[in-house]
Amino acid sequence: MIEYVQSGVHNALWFIVAIAIMVAFHEFGHFWVARRFGVKVLRFSVGFSFGVFKPLWRWRGRDGVEYQIGSIPLGGYVKLLDEREGPVAEADLPRAFNRQPVGVRIAVFAAGPVFNFILAIVFFWLMLMVGVPGLKPVLAEPAAGTAAAAAGLHEGDRIVSLNGRAIDSFDALRTDLIKNVFTRQQTGLVVQGQDGARRPVTLDLGKVRSDPQYLFDDLGLDVYQPPIEPVLAAITPGSPADQAGLKAGDRAVALDGVPLKSFQEFSRGVSGKAGQVIKLDVQRGGQLLHISVIPLLVTDHGVSIARIGASAKLMAKDDKLWQDLQIKQQYGPVEAMPLALQATWDTAVTVVEFVGHMFVGDISTKNISGPINTAQVVGLSASIGLWAFLKIIAIVSLNLGIVNLLPVPLLDGGQILYGLVELVKGSPLSERAQAFGQQIGLTLLVLLMGLAFYNDLARLIG
Repeated sequence: MIEYVQSGVHNALWFIVAIAIMVAFHEFGHFWVARRFGVKVLRFSVGFSFGVFKPLWRWRGRDGVEYQIGSIPLGGYVKLLDEREGPVAEADLPRAFNRQPVGVRIAVFAAGPVFNFILAIVFFWLMLMVGVPGLKPVLAEPAAGTAAAAAGLHEGDRIVSLNGRAIDSFDALRTDLIKNVFTRQQTGLVVQGQDGARRPVTLDLGKVRSDPQYLFDDLGLDVYQPPIEPVLAAITPGSPADQAGLKAGDRAVALDGVPLKSFQEFSRGVSGKAGQVIKLDVQRGGQLLHISVIPLLVTDHGVSIARIGASAKLMAKDDKLWQDLQIKQQYGPVEAMPLALQATWDTAVTVVEFVGHMFVGDISTKNISGPINTAQVVGLSASIGLWAFLKIIAIVSLNLGIVNLLPVPLLDGGQILYGLVELVKGSPLSERAQAFGQQIGLTLLVLLMGLAFYNDLARLIG
């Protein structure tokens, strides 16, 4: 229980840090562009405050702007001088937002998402200069029935290129494959086998489902891991393994009659059999024991998998087999910039395609995450290292920018749409039409947030 609370506090603190960075930069975009066009800014707020939730900190700058940090860290806003929100002194009328040309108003609304994209570029750039650890694109044995198995890929194969683009890490391989699955693009690989010979391979993505719940299972591409002895180094108290009588030090010899050569084979054999009885042959001292156990389905960082509560002895980080697989991609400031721009573009395209597939029903709405799941991911990334934290902020900032550009009233994209309609018809939409749009926008946002919270809670419950 104590560990769970500590983990929750850790995740919450890093989530607040990440949100504060992204929201502050988003709102600064609105603030900076408004000021450049001479619009008067009344307040700049990171976080919200209302009713009993008072601002944590408030001060007035020399520029006359009121700055504040709200007590609810889930957004922010920039309040501009506007006749629609209260009386405006005659001397300030030229600086009122509602009196600005439509192009200026569109630019102010667009500035927030654009600054989120700029933030993503900066954080990808910093990440690449810090250095990104990874693994070479060497494959584990694909499961039968997967796209990789059908293509004739085998354990130890190294992916050299994908559609002519050099692949230097397993993460890059996964990223390119996701894009190809979304677009159903023909995927040609150049593969180097364990004998050193290279061969062309065509990966058929026709039957690979777009939904992330199934995508990687259907692909069958997993990173190769040096074999670990199938010895159960530790048993979790109260787990199915403990209840079945398994003990630390037992060596798993066979699973459902299939001989085991490594702990990875043991883990794969268990992972797909939640709620099913599996029969283990284990060596304990001089005895060969036959033990039945029923794996439980557990959720770890949004991924559900069957486990029995037995872990392997960790391979030392300096083990030569691991060292041979590890890489670290690190670049100088000049080299890193075009790579950061490419990473930003690739991620943005993937997000847009993901949303598009969700709209047409190819991807389940269960994949929509709310603040709870986001906090878990941000907390995990902070635990992994600086590069991971920089990467997750870049990705979430991109998502924030894209979501804000959706043509939904109350979001920046909705206000930009109003402005574009005004440009076409030569006059603003009526107040009644705008109010109706705001009601629709509010309803959509409430439904979306409700679904996101429901998904988060469903993941927590398991």
